Amino acid sequence: MNKRFLALAALSALLLSACGGPAEPSTGSATKVTAGVIPIVDSAPIWLGKSKGFFEEEGLDLDIKTGSGGGAILPAVVSGSYDFGMGNTVSVLLARDKGIDVKFVSNEATTAGAPKSQAVIVPNDSPIKKPADLAGKTVAVLGISGSVDTTIRALVDADGGDSSTMKFVEIAPSEVQAAVEKKQVDAGWILAPFLQKAVAEGSRVVSYNFSEFSPNFTLAGYFATNDTVKNRPKVVESFNKALAKSVAYAQEHPDEVREIVTTYTKNTVEQLQSMDLPTFTVDFDMEAEGKLADVVHKYGMVKQKPELENIFP
Repeated sequence: MNKRFLALAALSALLLSACGGPAEPSTGSATKVTAGVIPIVDSAPIWLGKSKGFFEEEGLDLDIKTGSGGGAILPAVVSGSYDFGMGNTVSVLLARDKGIDVKFVSNEATTAGAPKSQAVIVPNDSPIKKPADLAGKTVAVLGISGSVDTTIRALVDADGGDSSTMKFVEIAPSEVQAAVEKKQVDAGWILAPFLQKAVAEGSRVVSYNFSEFSPNFTLAGYFATNDTVKNRPKVVESFNKALAKSVAYAQEHPDEVREIVTTYTKNTVEQLQSMDLPTFTVDFDMEAEGKLADVVHKYGMVKQKPELENIFP
């Protein structure tokens, strides 16, 4: 998370507090709500839920907006442009530490069903064999100060390396294989289906960082401002009910998950067919969240150890 994003988010928070959040809607007609999501496999349930009418059943007219990550979605939620946003735990912890009052309302996906769907890869001839060997190396990640680099650092230190000597650079997962092969970086974080292609073409996995950090690592949850949670409880309740239906449906219908993913990404059903899907669940594993909060505090990413009861439902 960069300083420009934090400044924007903080400004958005001030604007929101000055203007106040949206009023609780009147009954009798569908309430329009907007959710910002990242267009990846993990967000399949909300797309399925919209197509199946689960949100309409709860009185919501859901508008889905896509963003490349929390850096775009979180400020939009804080400013009131979006009612809900998809994001990872680290982004929310850092935002709250900066005084941005957001909290999770529901989980959506964990690594449990697909422990090998994200990984750190290296060229096959690389001397890097284990996490500790990443010390002093340059590693490509999706974003700085997020779940990816934080869990990699934790694994490097746990393996006896010194993560403070590492350098992280932002490269999109779709570009990581090329960057690794051309040795523009020493290693890179990549996710399915790009991961399977990279391995098939000669890259080697050093660590499945999320699942090695925790077997129930949260991949994507939905958050809202505390103002929305307090002042629009019916909307939050309806959103959570619809999302719960969506998540349950996605978990029971993997073929439909793969099909819906092709409607909002460039992936084909063939590419997704051999891909393990995450476990879709609305529940957070609080042991895993506590472990992550400890690491974030240990690395000085937040000033105070997060109080999880104020962040999770």
